[in-house]
Amino acid sequence: MASSLPNNPSIDRMRDDARKLQRGVTASTSRAINIVRRYHPRPDVALASAPDRFALHDAQLTVARGYGFTGWPALVHYLEVAAKLSFDPDSVTEDSLAAADRFCTLSSLYYSQSDAPPRRKAAADLLTADPGLVEQHVWAAAAAADQGALANHLAARPELATTRGGPFGWVPLLYLCFGRAQVNQTEAGVLAAATLLLDTGADPNAGYLWCGLSTPFTALTGVFGEGEQGPGRQPRHPFAPALATLLLERGAHPVDQQTLYNRMFRPDDSHLQLLFAYGLADAGPSPWEVKLGEAIETREQMWKRQRDWAAAHGFTDRLELLARHGVDVAGVEVVVPSIPDDPNNRDEQGATPLHHAAWAGDLELIQRLLDAGANTSITDGQFDATPLGWAEHAYQTEAADLLRALELP
Repeated sequence: MASSLPNNPSIDRMRDDARKLQRGVTASTSRAINIVRRYHPRPDVALASAPDRFALHDAQLTVARGYGFTGWPALVHYLEVAAKLSFDPDSVTEDSLAAADRFCTLSSLYYSQSDAPPRRKAAADLLTADPGLVEQHVWAAAAAADQGALANHLAARPELATTRGGPFGWVPLLYLCFGRAQVNQTEAGVLAAATLLLDTGADPNAGYLWCGLSTPFTALTGVFGEGEQGPGRQPRHPFAPALATLLLERGAHPVDQQTLYNRMFRPDDSHLQLLFAYGLADAGPSPWEVKLGEAIETREQMWKRQRDWAAAHGFTDRLELLARHGVDVAGVEVVVPSIPDDPNNRDEQGATPLHHAAWAGDLELIQRLLDAGANTSITDGQFDATPLGWAEHAYQTEAADLLRALELP
């Protein structure tokens, strides 16, 4: 099953959690005892000598099981693997970076709250002002998808194709696939740059663990893009279909859990169609599934997430696509999208349907809600923002223009 670890987990933190649990049990705190009873496979045996004694190995087993692992050794193994592959976007202090590194950070989609079009524009401006920065290191050349600069770096040192570096500690292929700088790139040029890296040994299954969590962000993840912040802030690569196809043809594994998660929020199924064409339905274990073992979500969990989201949001075409490829959708109850009786009804965060439609950039739904009497001036309870504010934050420009026009005198 998928683990439920916190961001940036470490062995020291898990050991500390186990010792705290051990002390809690020996102090007879109800919270600690309830945790043992919930997660330990043999709680009565483990607690038999409590409160006088509670073994550390029982505390460690409880902690591991609580985070979704079969035992302490499995948890420790994952943390050792994750320590070498983890990247936390908040760990980078951009202001102190040299030009080439700063270009990499500004141009890359790296799944923080900072992801936004102005950063990518700033990256393009930086490259325009200093075209030579791509010659400073291979990772900047990859972020710019500059075939000539890459060729120069790799001719001198071919091993750079598989060397981690730059501001994020990524291999060059990841900077290329997560790159979104608004430079004068062509599809042919980007594919040529990616092919050069692959021909020199780059791994099409390269990736990293975001804040140490167990769903890898792979090269394919970067190409397909999107995510919780929406396509305005976290867009697909401009040449996503062709670049993803190249990676798949060169050996990228089609089972990419993070891609499926990032792209599930909107009804477009082009990513699924391409991945199914390359074996998503019945592919064997991916390199990441082998490497991460029980920490990564199972195929069953992956498909359940896809089914549940599609059903809850009325994505019938997706359910039909899944069914055609052998995914069991029997018994799924599809929610038919409709305008609520009260278009100004608030959810648990105080947001209205118009807030959510604005975030999604769904112009048709926005208009239907407006026609039903939706109030554009209501602010949500979490951000104190109107639907227009949500559209602006998501860089849903057409939706923002529509809502902004309603505020004009």
